[in-house]
Order: sequence, then structure tokens, then C-alpha cells
Amino acid sequence: MKTLFILLLIGIQLPVLGQNLHQLSLEEFLGIVKTHHPLLKQANLALSDAQAKLLKARGAFDPKIELDNNKKEFKGTTYFNQLNAAFKIPSWYGIEFKAAVEDNYGNYLNPQYYTADQKLYQVGAEVSLAKGLLINERMATLKQAKLYKQQAKAENQLAVNELLYEATNAYFNWLKSYKEQLIFGEFTLNAMNRLNSIEKSVTLGERPPIDITEAKIAYNSRKLSQEKARLNYIKAGLALSNYLWIDEVPVELKKEMIPDINTLNKVESVLAIDGFSLESLALESHPKLRSLTYKKETLQVEKRLQLNNLLPTINVQYNFLNQSSDIINNLNPTNYKAGLTFQMPLFLRKERANLQLATIKLQSVEWDQLQTKLSLKNKISAIVTEIESYSNQLLINKEIVSDYQKLLSGEERKFELGESALFYIITRESKLIESKLKEIDAEYTLLVSKSKLFNVISTTSPEWNENS
Repeated sequence: MKTLFILLLIGIQLPVLGQNLHQLSLEEFLGIVKTHHPLLKQANLALSDAQAKLLKARGAFDPKIELDNNKKEFKGTTYFNQLNAAFKIPSWYGIEFKAAVEDNYGNYLNPQYYTADQKLYQVGAEVSLAKGLLINERMATLKQAKLYKQQAKAENQLAVNELLYEATNAYFNWLKSYKEQLIFGEFTLNAMNRLNSIEKSVTLGERPPIDITEAKIAYNSRKLSQEKARLNYIKAGLALSNYLWIDEVPVELKKEMIPDINTLNKVESVLAIDGFSLESLALESHPKLRSLTYKKETLQVEKRLQLNNLLPTINVQYNFLNQSSDIINNLNPTNYKAGLTFQMPLFLRKERANLQLATIKLQSVEWDQLQTKLSLKNKISAIVTEIESYSNQLLINKEIVSDYQKLLSGEERKFELGESALFYIITRESKLIESKLKEIDAEYTLLVSKSKLFNVISTTSPEWNENS
């Protein structure tokens, strides 16, 4: 079905629905927007960006191979030849494992690097005993990258919903202008038929000539209103075309395409808000709050890191040495190379300032969470109240239209019997048109309120999530 409407949008004429008209429903329209609109594809780039950052953070834990070879020959004398190769494995906590081999010799080699006639093998580890043991820059970056990926998913859903909300409202405006055009088209045709009938009656001497003037004024007024409605419908169609893309090419809505006039009966299922109630609302799962939660957790990691930076740097390394490559079976604890590094700023002003900044950012997000939760709850309650009120207003408008229709029919009957004047028919008809326009406006307002609910609760239907 989606392929059919894509063909229609790009101008291929197919015999559908008769009279060369093709109905584009809200569901089909949003399906095309979701699949092809470039802004949605751009929003998905945030997920790719987050995935790349996560991959980059994991790279800090990649094993490394190091090779260092320095040699000096001068006038036939080997001053030194140093070969150092190492294989290092970073771990999650502040421990780095290392296996290395050294082969150093030469007439002028620094004695501390001398490895005799054989290679020197070593295996050991370097451990951070204070700063960097439970959390360090490498660990924090990876944790934050994972949280950023989840945050990007929530923000991507918000961006998708915002665009779908705007596209939905454009469709509703297109539907509204289409219905208005139908009304003015219907009453313009009625006015034209009435004018023709009165002209015949005047010719037969059954009506005074002045009735022709009055009927003609009414007809031209309807024609003028119809032309204005036609212009609004064209402009609404062009606005809708802003959301129509096929294979990265913008598509203009063809005049043969018409909206689904029964959209109101389907809109809740299309927008996945059918059955919604305030009692079943779980604000914690709202993408805006989830985004703030991930942001808060990211700042908590930052705070832990800055708190850890208050500790002194105490690094200990220990390596077993052996001239045999089979170190495990020839382990001799008396042959080793060890070291200790200690470092600590006296005032810790930079570290304390970074901790204060991290704490301030964290508190700001916590306040933002509370405010956002309250704002969402109140906004959703207000929209639900709006929907209830606009539904009642629409029912009242329908009753008014029905009553005006009865008045017009009665007046036309009286006119046929010669008990009324053309003026009263035109007046009744104008009131009926006005009430029908108000009914359309009430329906449009109700539809927009439902799309606002969709946007605020930020839900998407299952088939859309599968394409995300």
C-alpha cells in the first residue's frame, strides 16, 4: 500500500477510488515521513555519533604492543644496541599487566640497561593504590560513553516525535482546508442552481426581477468564498509537501491526492494514544526524563572521578625478571624490578574546584528533573482536559449544524409555497455555512489537541520503533 501512495505522490496516475482522486490517510502520510524525511535521518546520526564515542572509549582498554630499538655504530665500534619490546593489557580497575623482553648490549651502554649475553624477560603489573584505583579517566570515559548512547536514544525519540507532531498538524490543516473547500463548493453549486431556477421563475412571471439580483449576489459571494477556500487548500497542500520526501528527493503533493475525511475516528490508534489515561501514566519512562536521568548518571560518574582526584597518586610496579622465556616455570622472586611513584599537590585547589563544578552541574540537573516532571504532569493534565472539552464542543456544534439544516429546509419549503422570501433562505444558508465552518474548526482543534498529547507523552507506534 505504501508503494502505491509513493507512486501517486511522484505523479504516476493510477485508477484508485474513482474520479481520479486518491486518498492519503494520516497513517500512510506519517509512514512516508518516518521512512524518508531527511531530518529524521539526521536525528538518527546522533545514535551513530554516540556509538562511535563508545567505540572510542573502549579503545582505551585495548592491549598494546610497544617496540623500541636504538642502535649506534661509529668507526666499527658498537656503542650500544637497545631492543625493548612490551605487551601491555589495561584492566578495568587501575591495574595494567605487562610482559616485556629486553636485549641490550654495547661498549658504551649504560650499565643499568645491560642484559648480558642473553635476552632479559620480565612479566609483572603496575597498580594504582589510591588515585585511579576504583575509578580513573579511562573508566569514567567508558561509563559516560555508555550513558551518552542511552541519552542519545531518548533525545532521538524526542526529535522524531517533534517532527511527526509538526507533520501531523500540517496534515490536519490540509484536512481542514479540504473540508472547507467542499462546503463552499457545495453551497456555491446550490446558489448557482437557485439563481438559474429564479431566472426561469422571473421569465415566467412567478418572481419579481429583484430576486435575480439578490440570488446573483448570494452566488457571487459563495464563489468568492470558494475561491478563498481553494487558495487555502493549495497553500495547505504545499505546506504538507514540506514533509514529503522520496529517496532524498522532495516531492510535491499532486492535486489528485485528498485527505481522509474520517481521520478523527482513527487518529488515536495512528498516534498510539488510544486508551491513554492519567492513572496509567508512567512519567519515569518519558524520553525527556530518561534523557535527564542519563545526564544525571553521567555527572555522577564525573563527580566520583573528581572526588577520586583528591587522593594522592601512588603507583606501584613489580616485574619478575628471568633470562629464560619460560618465566612461569623458572620463577625466581629474588630477580625483580620494582618501583614506587608518589605525587600529591599541597593545596589541591584545581581538584577541589573541579569537584565543586561537578557538584553544581549535578544539582542543576536534579532540579531540572523535578521541574520537568512537574511540568510534564501538568501539561498532560491540561491537554487531557482540553480534549474532553473540545470533544463536547464538537458534539454541540454538530447539534447546531443539524438544527440550522432543519431551519434552512423549512425555509426552502415555505419559499416553494410562496410563504417566504429569498432573503430568509440566504440568511438561513449563511448561518448554516457559518455553523459548519465552526464544526470543522472544532474538529481541527480537537485533532490538534490529540497530536499535542502524542507529542507531550512522546510515544510512537510499534511499527515506527521497528524502523528506528
